[in-house]
Amino acid sequence: MGALQSTLLYWILLHSCKIAASNVEEWRSATATYSKQTEGSLLTEGACGYGDLHRANYGRHSAGVSSMLFNKGSICGACYEIRCVDHILWCLLGSPSIVVTVTDFCPPNYGLSVDYGGWCNFPREHFEMSEAAFAQIAKSKADIVPVQYRRVKCQRSGGLKFTMSGSSHFYQVLIGNVGLDGEVVAVKVKGSRTGWIPMARNWGQNWHCNANLQGQPVSFEVTISGGKTLTSYNVAPANWQFGQTFEGKQF
Repeated sequence: MGALQSTLLYWILLHSCKIAASNVEEWRSATATYSKQTEGSLLTEGACGYGDLHRANYGRHSAGVSSMLFNKGSICGACYEIRCVDHILWCLLGSPSIVVTVTDFCPPNYGLSVDYGGWCNFPREHFEMSEAAFAQIAKSKADIVPVQYRRVKCQRSGGLKFTMSGSSHFYQVLIGNVGLDGEVVAVKVKGSRTGWIPMARNWGQNWHCNANLQGQPVSFEVTISGGKTLTSYNVAPANWQFGQTFEGKQF
């Protein structure tokens, strides 16, 4: 191989390494506690609106986050890898990590110090995990532990889940089981007798619009934080009912 070819190959490999490195987020510092709930999950009616976390396929790998991370609900559905660090007494040997999904909001308590009890006070970055998830990175005797976290891609089984609610003049859909970024930033809906209608975030990952879509097959266009858009046509048949859940494509 000539000198020119060797140099060219070197720069190609170097560029490839830089691209690969840029796709991996750096570890950031935060703290974590856990919430004692039945069956290892957090509260079933969290601030993201997913309902029963086991039925929503999140279960014990769920976490509430402080307002610094929650960002008014836009982060719902995102996945983070978390590991306990810098505490020889409470961190498990080897600092194993676990991936959790954001399903709830950890509210601030400004009546308590940020050093004791006010762990979710702004601007702290904090995770409130299920007891079962916390036990995979730290000893459950700990009240609070220092952790490192980084954003990772969500690995999901099956397609996006669309749960219908509303009335004849107000349509709302809860979007769950979102892969890749996990974080939905824009939604459009379309009936067989309408064009594409932009939806607004109501709360968490509940999206709404003022439209009557009853009696029409319903399609969705979902955009995630990384910019990718996925269209699922005729997700729900014309005879769909409020309260039903339907499955679309997956990122």
